[in-house]
Amino acid sequence: MSNSTLLNELLDYNKKFVEQHEYEKYETTKFPNKRMVILTCMDTRLLELLPKALNLGNGDVKLIKDAGGLVSHPFGSVMRSILIAVYQLKAQEVLVIAHYDCGMSGLKAEPVIESMKERGISEETFDTLTYSGINIKQWLQGFDDVTESVKHSVDIIKNHPLMPKDVPVHGLVIDPKTGKLDLIVDGNKN
Repeated sequence: MSNSTLLNELLDYNKKFVEQHEYEKYETTKFPNKRMVILTCMDTRLLELLPKALNLGNGDVKLIKDAGGLVSHPFGSVMRSILIAVYQLKAQEVLVIAHYDCGMSGLKAEPVIESMKERGISEETFDTLTYSGINIKQWLQGFDDVTESVKHSVDIIKNHPLMPKDVPVHGLVIDPKTGKLDLIVDGNKN
C-alpha cells in the first residue's frame, strides 16, 4: 500500500468519524482525571495494552511516548512535557513505564546510521553534526538493561531542578505480552 493510499484511507475514515459524531464518546477536558502523567515507549504492542492493564480511559492521564520511554536529555521535549503536565495540567504523580523486549534494548547506533545512509543521508551531513558537537552514535544508542534505564529516567525527573519535590516519580516495566507490571521504583518511598 502506498503512503498516499494509506493517508487517503485515514482521511476518509476521519471524515466519517466526524460526520457520525463518533468523537462525542471521547469528550473530556485537558486535565487528567487521575492526576498523573505517564512516560512510556512508542511500541505498538502498548497502544491498547498499557491503558487496559492500568484501567485507564480517555482523559485519565497525560501520556508521553518516545522510543524506549526515556528521558534522554533533562531539558528536552520529554522533560518539558512532564513539567507542563505537573505545573499547568494538574498532574500530581509521574510514572515511567518501559517494557521488556524493547527495540531500544541493546540497540547499536551503527546499523541505524547505515540505514540512514542507504536512505540518502550523506556522509557530509554526519560530518556537519559531528562538527556541531552532536555525538550521533551516543544519541542513537539504546540501553543495555531496561530496569536500569527506568531508574535512570526516574532519577532525571525526580532530581530535575524544576520538578517539585512533593511529586512522586514511579518506575515500572510492563510485559508487552501479558500487561503484567513490575515495580522498579516506588516514588512514594523516596
